[in-house]
Amino acid sequence: MNACDARTILPSELIINPDGSVFHLHLKPEQIADTIILVGDPARVDLVAARFDTRELRTANREFVAVTGTYRKKRMTVLSTGIGTDNIDIVATELDALANVDFATRRVRPAAERRQLTMLRLGTSGALQPDLSIGDLVFARTSVGMDGLLNFYEGRDRVCDLEMERALTAHTGWNERLAAPYCVDADAGLYELFRSATTAGITVSAPGFYAPQGRRVRLCPAFSDLNERMESFEWRGLRITNLEMESSALAGLAALMGHRAATICTIIAQRVAGEATPDYRPFVERMIDLALERLAV
Repeated sequence: MNACDARTILPSELIINPDGSVFHLHLKPEQIADTIILVGDPARVDLVAARFDTRELRTANREFVAVTGTYRKKRMTVLSTGIGTDNIDIVATELDALANVDFATRRVRPAAERRQLTMLRLGTSGALQPDLSIGDLVFARTSVGMDGLLNFYEGRDRVCDLEMERALTAHTGWNERLAAPYCVDADAGLYELFRSATTAGITVSAPGFYAPQGRRVRLCPAFSDLNERMESFEWRGLRITNLEMESSALAGLAALMGHRAATICTIIAQRVAGEATPDYRPFVERMIDLALERLAV
């Protein structure tokens, strides 16, 4: 048990709404399933939930929309996160609180009473390797955080691959003005569940969509060749396959809290070829069907 687990959580540090729901998500402890699908786009929640056999509830607050129901008799929750690791910080922390904090006493439940959540993020992404095509599914076997979020949490070193962090920093000539990267593996069981239907790789989570991912609109990136340097990095047989904005925080926070988490992304942009498709719904639907089918087993 860490120091935070042994204390009474102050009202200013975990805000509980008057109806007993957690502050941002507007969900109550009994309203979340142990299996949770995370999507960025709130509209995608209903795309997933339309496949449920039954629905218990639907909640919505800001970008956080949730539906809990059943698929093939398995209880699941689908929840939107919005964009960015800062939102994942909110979502992962509040989901864990719903599962493992007694809201009446404001204390963490005893270890024997805690729930382990399975959180699978289904996202969209840009490919950094020429052999990946639009529509391909990539499993984030390891996630690299460029955002620095996990560095604010005590214990980050015990869930991160420190040797990989050093190798990546050296290979890319990582600039000291950037947040120190962190590298976290996905849950091994989820990897085994999806490995036959996806391409495993290293997914990089950027703290923005434009310059942090090497895009040029009116402003140029300060580190113009960072993508190219990452493309040539390999670690234990894996390449850096894609860029997105959430997987690193989910992998890191879940590992620290004792949950199972992973990210699967469908490729909607080929960054090497400079191509993209705005009509990617069929690819997303295929990813959703795969996730539901295998999570329901």
